[in-house]
Amino acid sequence: MWEFVNFYLIPGLVLGCIYALGALGITLTFGILRFANFAHGEVMMLGTYLALTMVWLFGLHPLLAALPAMALTALLMLGLDRAFFRPFRSAPTIISVIASFGLMLMIRSAVQVIWGTQPRPILPGVQRPQAWLDGAILLAPKHVWILLATLAIMAAIHLLLTRTRIGKAMRAVADSPELARLTGIPVETVIRATWVVAAATAVAAGVMLAIDTQVETMMGFKMLLPMFAAAILGGIGRPFGAVAGGLVIGVAEELSAYPWLGTAPLLNPAYKSGIAFAIMVAMLVWRPSGLFRGRVL
Repeated sequence: MWEFVNFYLIPGLVLGCIYALGALGITLTFGILRFANFAHGEVMMLGTYLALTMVWLFGLHPLLAALPAMALTALLMLGLDRAFFRPFRSAPTIISVIASFGLMLMIRSAVQVIWGTQPRPILPGVQRPQAWLDGAILLAPKHVWILLATLAIMAAIHLLLTRTRIGKAMRAVADSPELARLTGIPVETVIRATWVVAAATAVAAGVMLAIDTQVETMMGFKMLLPMFAAAILGGIGRPFGAVAGGLVIGVAEELSAYPWLGTAPLLNPAYKSGIAFAIMVAMLVWRPSGLFRGRVL
């Protein structure tokens, strides 16, 4: 039992937290701007490299370095929105989607030119798991940081959306942009706030992933499919659905390698990423609105 918890369930929850944070930005962007932002993974990767630079320059812990990286990435996204997405607000959705795809390639190329393509650790050394509950549970300190930081960020997003004026305006625009505009809600201000929140959660997801693994230029692209799958599973435009979807997909990926029948893994670990795609396709066929009844693609 404890082997199942230590080597499958806990890693699944950690991975699910990373997916959940990434999917939050995707679902907010789609819910308010009405297009799938394929550059979201590269924004996550760029913010992680900015956090890595803060670690190099000032010796900060990665979780502290993530804060200025969030601010810088948010400012950059506001500028990119003005240059790449704002001119297409009234254009067909496919134009914004293609613009996001082009932006994805541009960001990745810029990062590779500036920082290089060599994978780099964001935490020095190797962190060994620590024993909890008289040695029954093995949990690495970095996983504790990831779980606690994710809970704190999700609580902050919940308070933002339910207790603040801008959060309520974001929910109103997500429900009906035209009605929100008629009632006097500044839609462009809401869009800017959405980019800020999406950038912050993307950077958080990237830094968590870097803490768990390492920083590399393809990390955002590799995370894109699971994050979209999590957003679709929970329901596009439903932030808390994205959280639930991320946890489900993260746990499902890890549990797929558990030896449920005999001693061999049920699925070769090399194919775990296919679980996210399978869940996404199944959800689109069975219930396109997702678990929390979001928008239909």
